[in-house]
Amino acid sequence: MDILSLIIGFAAGAAIALAVYITVRKLILKGQGNEIIEQAKIEAEKIRNEKILQAKEKFIRLKGEHEQYVNEKNAQLREAESRIKQKENNLNQQNNELQRKIKENDATRNSLKNQQDMLARKAEEYDRLRNEANKQIESIAGMTTAEAKNMLIENMKAEARSAAQTYINDTMDEARLNAAKEAKRIVINTIQRTATETAIENAVTTFPIENDEIKGRIIGREGRNIRALEAATGVEIVVDDTPDAILLSAFDPVRREVARLALHQLVIDGRIHPARIEEVVAKVKKQLEDEILETGKRTCIDLGIHGLSMELVRMIGRMKYRSSYGQNLLQHSREVADICAIMASELGLNPKLAKRAGLLHDIGKVSEDAPELPHAILGMKLAEQYSEKPEICNAIGAHHEEIEMTSLIAPIVMVGDAISGARPGARREVIESYIKRLKGMEDLAKSYQGVTKSYAIQAGRELRVIVGADQVSDEQAATLSADIARKIQEEMTYPGQVKITVIRETRSVAYAK
Repeated sequence: MDILSLIIGFAAGAAIALAVYITVRKLILKGQGNEIIEQAKIEAEKIRNEKILQAKEKFIRLKGEHEQYVNEKNAQLREAESRIKQKENNLNQQNNELQRKIKENDATRNSLKNQQDMLARKAEEYDRLRNEANKQIESIAGMTTAEAKNMLIENMKAEARSAAQTYINDTMDEARLNAAKEAKRIVINTIQRTATETAIENAVTTFPIENDEIKGRIIGREGRNIRALEAATGVEIVVDDTPDAILLSAFDPVRREVARLALHQLVIDGRIHPARIEEVVAKVKKQLEDEILETGKRTCIDLGIHGLSMELVRMIGRMKYRSSYGQNLLQHSREVADICAIMASELGLNPKLAKRAGLLHDIGKVSEDAPELPHAILGMKLAEQYSEKPEICNAIGAHHEEIEMTSLIAPIVMVGDAISGARPGARREVIESYIKRLKGMEDLAKSYQGVTKSYAIQAGRELRVIVGADQVSDEQAATLSADIARKIQEEMTYPGQVKITVIRETRSVAYAK
């Protein structure tokens, strides 16, 4: 019972202690909350005062800026008002000055009007006195004024006509005396300044060799190397008893040069067989084209001619391997260019234009297009195609008088061409007609379908025609040779007989990889 009482008493004491603790805790917490609230109120008041102060400062700053802006605008308005007043004063002054000038002009106009009236009265008085004087003169002379005027005019016309005719006759006589002398002087001076040595080209090139062993290698087994070389170049290769030499015969200097260079490379290389021959010939042709272009460029630089089309420059280079009646075409064209430049300078014309026309006057001879046209007309069309000046085109086309001459350079080019070709030994007519005949034979063979190449060899006594194996059969090849022979016999003139050989071969090529 005592233990239960103790327990109950202990529990009651603990409960009372807990209640007292809780009560005391609440009282403590309530006191701290009041302090926090008071402190917050103090902070809030402080913040409000700071914000009010900041707002007042900002208001004062904005008010100052606004007042400054208003003052600036007022100053601008006052300045504009001042300018307007000044302009108004200036306008008033100008108006007053204008009014004054108007008054002065009115006074001047009145004065001029009075002077004009006075001059009109004096003019009337002068006309009246002149008429009276004319009447008195007419009565004394016995003729009217119109008759006297006509008589005076006729007398003056007759006198002027007589004087003019005398002057014209004197001038014409002097011109006739001086023209022939001056023309002879210019031509002789030109010929003396451009005199050059002349070399006639032939149709044979000699290729030197060291010994007969090389000659045998060039011939090849059963002559296959020579046949391959002749087929690739179109040049007849003559291997005879001539020591240390092989003859290359062809009317075309380009073909002979290709054959000579190809033989030179083959002999140096040592490998001489049909496949190698075709490879070397193709390579030499490419090298010769590059050399032709370089020759054309060097010729233009030497003559001081610039701005030519590359195709015209290439044609100028080809002139080195062409001949005109046995005269080297490039040397002839350069000579004509120099002659034309000298004559143009003597006559007071443009020497550069004349030199350009002289160089290009025979450009039609190296073109492979439109062979039926005269070379002068073809050259003119080429010059027009490559944008040469009309004076140059006309000079090229008219240098053999196929067309009318419309420029002063045209007769100079014609005379220069005649001077260059008329010198003793400069030209030979036979070689030109011979080359034309051989070229005609080749062109005739090429006109047949299936023909890829044609070469006139042995001085025109043989025509070798190479046809495509896929286009012409063996039977057609035999027929083709007979047709070509018949057409040559009907259309061409030639000495002796011409042998037509049609070559047809088939090649099969494969590569092992």
